Amino acid sequence: MSHPEFPLNADLIYLNHAAVAPWPKRTAQAVTDFAEQNCHYGSQFYLQWLETEKKLRQQLAALLNAPSTADIALVKNTSEALSFVAYGIDWRSGDNIVSSNEEFPSNRIVWQSLSDQGVHFREADLHHTNSPEQALFEQVDSHTRLITISSIQFASGLRLDLDKIGRFCREHDILFCVDAIQSLGCVQFDVQRCQADFVMADGHKWMLGPEGLGVFYSRKSAREKLKLTQYGWHMIADTQNYENKPWKIHPTAKRFECGSPNMLGIHAWSASLSLLLENGMNKVEQAVFERVDFLVQRILHSPHLQLLSAPDAPLKSAIVIFRHNTLDNPALFETLSRQNIACALRGAGIRFSPHFYNSFEELDKAVTAAEAAV
Repeated sequence: MSHPEFPLNADLIYLNHAAVAPWPKRTAQAVTDFAEQNCHYGSQFYLQWLETEKKLRQQLAALLNAPSTADIALVKNTSEALSFVAYGIDWRSGDNIVSSNEEFPSNRIVWQSLSDQGVHFREADLHHTNSPEQALFEQVDSHTRLITISSIQFASGLRLDLDKIGRFCREHDILFCVDAIQSLGCVQFDVQRCQADFVMADGHKWMLGPEGLGVFYSRKSAREKLKLTQYGWHMIADTQNYENKPWKIHPTAKRFECGSPNMLGIHAWSASLSLLLENGMNKVEQAVFERVDFLVQRILHSPHLQLLSAPDAPLKSAIVIFRHNTLDNPALFETLSRQNIACALRGAGIRFSPHFYNSFEELDKAVTAAEAAV
């Protein structure tokens, strides 16, 4: 039986939340209601829209366990937030940034673009040692200004111990930046416990929201170290002072929001997050891991499939990578796609990324389809 919030087509098995997720029913309704209100009333209810924006900031702060909504900025996407950090830091020639060789391009290209300032981007091999965190630390020297890492690697499902990295960064006076797009919405996250300086993520994956809107968390002390690279009417302390004489930068993370907000996206994303928070992220995480464990065991016991994800990893993620013993990955992906199994061709195999609402029956059907592929 399908989940009431996800009335997907009956012939579709959706296991691609690590890419772009389907919207919950309530999100579609929120967009419809917002459009209807605009159609008939224009912006007459703008004050109500601002309340929804306020609610979204509160929801995101809760999801991150941020100290305050003052630390939350609404941005276009992960790449924009990463660019705020990359081009906000006052770099010195010879500085270096430590990351991994498994990062999604968003968390690689922006740092490599700093090479003309004499800043070096170091990519650790996370499988160089038994500890991926130690592999990062081995790349650090006295010129390291920042460690930037994805909380969960998109093509392998490897989940990093952020608390361990955060402690290391504090001990060595290094800034800590986390691309959390493969964590927020499927596993519990705590910016205070991991001591991250910057965290960013789009809403369209595990958080079940629309594309074109993301969250950027910044620790107050770290935020003050970033020079701004975008300016506009919305990022000043007194937003309603249209004369702007004089003006000051907004004291909170709103300084990164230079112009008018994406109100349509705000209404949609708030509705999506309400579903996750109503269920509770502890229960969502538990349900996700139960489904991942089911997939892992099915694949491990299949004579036709090979599990590429580490089944005994100390930290679980919501990503399962596998391959067929005799069929190449593109052919297997094409076969699954023809059978309306939404998945992805990533890394060394096929990526299944289930969410809390997926039924065990459809998970079994997806694995059976992969086994039968010829």
